[in-house]
Amino acid sequence: MVERARKTAHFRLVIVKGKAYVEKYRESIQTRDMFSLWGILQLLRLYPGRLPDLELMFDCDDRPVVPSNDFRGPNSGPPPLFRYCSDWSSLDIVFPDWSFWGWAEINMKPWKKVLEDIKQGNTRTKWKDRVPYAYWRGNPSVAPTRNDLLKCNVSAKDDWNTHLYIQEWVQESKQGYKRSNLEDQCTHRYKIYIEGWAWSVSEKYILACDSMTLLIRPHYYDFFIRGMVPLEHYWPIRDNSKCTSLKFAVEWGNNHTQKAQAIGEAASNFIQEDLKMDYIYDYMFHLLNEYAKLLKFKPSIPRRAIELCLEMMACPAKGTWEKFMVESMVKSPSDLTPCTLPPPYDPSSLQGFLERKDKSIKQVEMWENKYWKNLNKKQ
Repeated sequence: MVERARKTAHFRLVIVKGKAYVEKYRESIQTRDMFSLWGILQLLRLYPGRLPDLELMFDCDDRPVVPSNDFRGPNSGPPPLFRYCSDWSSLDIVFPDWSFWGWAEINMKPWKKVLEDIKQGNTRTKWKDRVPYAYWRGNPSVAPTRNDLLKCNVSAKDDWNTHLYIQEWVQESKQGYKRSNLEDQCTHRYKIYIEGWAWSVSEKYILACDSMTLLIRPHYYDFFIRGMVPLEHYWPIRDNSKCTSLKFAVEWGNNHTQKAQAIGEAASNFIQEDLKMDYIYDYMFHLLNEYAKLLKFKPSIPRRAIELCLEMMACPAKGTWEKFMVESMVKSPSDLTPCTLPPPYDPSSLQGFLERKDKSIKQVEMWENKYWKNLNKKQ
């Protein structure tokens, strides 16, 4: 069954007796595969000898490729494929993305350092003194939905309460990435999250900023966003009427500043506390451990696989790549055991949680419809 996931996989990972081996099939985008493997190697250094033998396939591209409709029967056996995101109609297994250990190509530091920098950046401008507009900076060329978002920018004709900027990564690199420092972007009361080709790495950075996140209805999910709740951690935005939805969200926030500030701080606290690197490693540990329990064969080292070790990965690295590997390296084994895995939701509790989220979204849409209806009457 694992072999069937090879079709789109970038590499096969095998762990045998606490050591990791990798068989690469094709090159990934930039260094996604290398930093993902680096993260797994750090997990093995943090919890040496605690993971069981296992074998998996990993796809480093963006969109899920295992549609649930193709595997409806009880014995259909979907291929187990790991990746960075999935959606409600797919069965891909979601794993933390490579940028937790650094994104060298755009000078995005390892997550532990980024969290520290954003936390410091949050203190520079008090929430009430921040610009009372919604902010977004990114690359619109990766998806039509982002180009659609740019229609909501401030113009001589319309003011949708937004400040939207195109991120020119090539030009930024020439300037030393001065405008892309995440800790310098917590200057607005509201920040917009919008997906790219699939889920976007930017999600966690935006949610960490203390600003109320205006989350345009996503179609994909990473490993943590499903635990966050609209109106508690973020404000839901329609994906089919972005401009009017964004304008109302900012109007609401500026008229309910304490509530808006509380939503922003709740998201920031969630990211700072529940998404710190200790828990990222614990999530990885439990995911791989539970996955290994499902294997019905004894993993063995592929003939063409090479052993992963610090020297093999770090020695060829140069410049920013090397710097980020050194910064994100686990220095010594943990004296603690991984956090205890809570029991899964029972069906009724899960249904209640999902209904609560859905109810919050519908509540916002009702407020929004009422706002525009009253505004049109006045005109």
